[in-house]
This record gives sequence, structure tokens and C-alpha cells, in this order.
Amino acid sequence: MQDLLLILLLQLLYVPLLTLRTIFLVKNITTLAAIIGVLEMLIYVFGLSLVFNGDQSVLAMCIYAGGFGIGIFAGTAIEKKLAIGYVYTMVNTKEKNSEMVDFLRVEGFAVTTYVGEGRDSNRYKYEILTKRNREAELFYLIEKFEPNAFIISYEPKSFKGGFLLNRIRAKEKK
Repeated sequence: MQDLLLILLLQLLYVPLLTLRTIFLVKNITTLAAIIGVLEMLIYVFGLSLVFNGDQSVLAMCIYAGGFGIGIFAGTAIEKKLAIGYVYTMVNTKEKNSEMVDFLRVEGFAVTTYVGEGRDSNRYKYEILTKRNREAELFYLIEKFEPNAFIISYEPKSFKGGFLLNRIRAKEKK
């Protein structure tokens, strides 16, 4: 019974590490991904040895598989909490909203504005780059000022220089 609990615990460690390693690789954080990969493989090999060397191998395999599924939920929850990376948000409104732009800037968001031609009238577009852990806050603030705004958020793979990056770094140091 002790081995079965250990198998479950190992899976609950292994799968979140696998999730984080994959995310770090996608975000080009390779050194941390490699370190996590080593830990991940140690846990993986040790867990499999318990599954195949135990007396209750069918039950152990089922617990191993169940632990994998539960570990996916745990890994996803951890990743959401860490919110690694940045988001690029585009906001589109019918009217220019200087009050919203000024407020967002005071809150530490770097905002660039554009005027574009819509089908029936001019549209106002705002570009905002921020850390991913502030995305929900940003959406809330925008919706407070512009409940009917069209908002799209992307995760940029890479970016370099500019006022936005300097503003983000200054905000991180506070």
C-alpha cells in the first residue's frame, strides 16, 4: 500500500514538472527547462521502477495513470498561478477614451493609441504590452471604462526594446 501511495505522489510531482518544462521550452527559458527535465526524468524512472517491480502491478499501473491525469490539473493550476511571460493586448473602441488611457498609464500599463477606419466610422485602437499575471486586471480596467470594447490578447514569442519594455522593467523593480 505504501508503494501505491508513493506512485501517486510521484505522478503528482512528475506531471506538473513536465507541464512547467514544456512551458519554459516554449518561452525559451531553456536552462530552467533543462534542470526541471533532469528532475522529471529521475521521478519518472523511479516511479516506473515501482510500478513494474511491485506485487500489485495492474493496480500500480492504474494508480500511475490516474496520478498522471490528476497531475495535469495540478500542473495547469501551478502554471496559471505563475503566469509566466507577457501578453500583448489590442483594444478596439468606437470613441476615443483618453480617460481610460491616462488611467491605464498611471497604473503602469504602457498604451499606444491609433485611429483606424472602420466600416461605419473611425475606430480607436490601443496596444498594451504587460506581464501575463496582470492580464485579468487589465481586462477588468478596460471593461470598467469601455464595457463594449473589443479586446484581443496574444502571447508574444519575443520582443526587444522600446518604451513598453523599459516601462515594464521599471515597474518590476518597484
